[in-house]
Amino acid sequence: MSVSNDAGHFFQTSEALATTERKTAKAKNKHGNPIKLTSKILAVAEKDEHTVYVAEAAGEVKAVNLETNTVKKLATPAPAPLTSIAVCSITKTLFAGCWDKNIYATPLAPGTDSTLRKLTGHTDFVKCLLATSLNGQPILLSGAADSTIIVWDSRTGKQLHKLKGHTKALQDLAIDPLSLAADAPTDSFVLFSASSDREIRRWHISLQKAFELPESIEKPILAHETSIYKIRFDGDGDLWTASADKTAKHLVREREWAADTTLQHPDFVRDVLFVEHLGLVVTACRDEEVRVWDAGSGDCICVYKGHYEEVTGLALLGQDRVVSVSIDGSVRTWSLKKWEMARFREEVEKEKVDGIAAPKDEVKKGEGMLTAEEEAELAELMDDDDE
Repeated sequence: MSVSNDAGHFFQTSEALATTERKTAKAKNKHGNPIKLTSKILAVAEKDEHTVYVAEAAGEVKAVNLETNTVKKLATPAPAPLTSIAVCSITKTLFAGCWDKNIYATPLAPGTDSTLRKLTGHTDFVKCLLATSLNGQPILLSGAADSTIIVWDSRTGKQLHKLKGHTKALQDLAIDPLSLAADAPTDSFVLFSASSDREIRRWHISLQKAFELPESIEKPILAHETSIYKIRFDGDGDLWTASADKTAKHLVREREWAADTTLQHPDFVRDVLFVEHLGLVVTACRDEEVRVWDAGSGDCICVYKGHYEEVTGLALLGQDRVVSVSIDGSVRTWSLKKWEMARFREEVEKEKVDGIAAPKDEVKKGEGMLTAEEEAELAELMDDDDE
């Protein structure tokens, strides 16, 4: 018996049909110079000022050059969606976290010998990765839906430490820049972790030992009402955060991590990017939009409309461009120059995207689609413990 993935073959509510029609129409737009891939994009990482790496639900990692509009597949596909990316500059290796509970390693330099292909240790979806080094030794940190953090030797794949403190899925990891300052110890750093349990916790990490800091155990950072998807430090050592409570926040260290800026959104905020030299904040939202904010005033300067599905990640390209990726399978580029943002606003005002039908070949049903069961699992992966 044949099985169809075509939504048109199933009963749909009027609301679902209207949503499908709206997205099909919106898919026609060329805002952000979209480069269309074959499946949902779940993560992005900057390679250089022209290229980003992306992780797809189809289990592939690709390098996308935004200047030449070329796409290069980097490795044999993993057997399940890839959720996260980290690049080790020492070993010239790209690591990709997968929902099959493993981490896949791909050599990036030509002729690089790589006997390490897979790191196994988590018992649930791998959600986030962070590559760094200690005393010249490359290490990889991973967080998963099993609520654990693992510290790995990047060269051998050996587990150095396994940490447990969160009660729900890990979502993001970031190194405290003040723990890397000139007057800080050189054999360790402080790791911040964000989770679906809405807590931000802090850990001491060295090659010899790893543990949660006493102040974190006594008083984890509680700035959001629910899942925290992204944490990024600014130059002052303060935090920008993105959450399922529909806000992005600026948490100030000297105020015991209280928020002095809250950016309200109409839906989950998946990513936040602070562009310090421009005084701008960029956010990615489940409502399909990319927003640019004035970091000082908290005012929204521009809403970039182009994606027709949830925006899942952001990366800075050069000095004044941002790349966004989405469940719609597209990679788009947006300017942070004031005059170009103003021009975009004018263009959008002139358009009536929802009233224009997309060409038949614009959205191909079944292209890069998952089975119904896989779609349900992907929804669980994206929205784990959000409610």
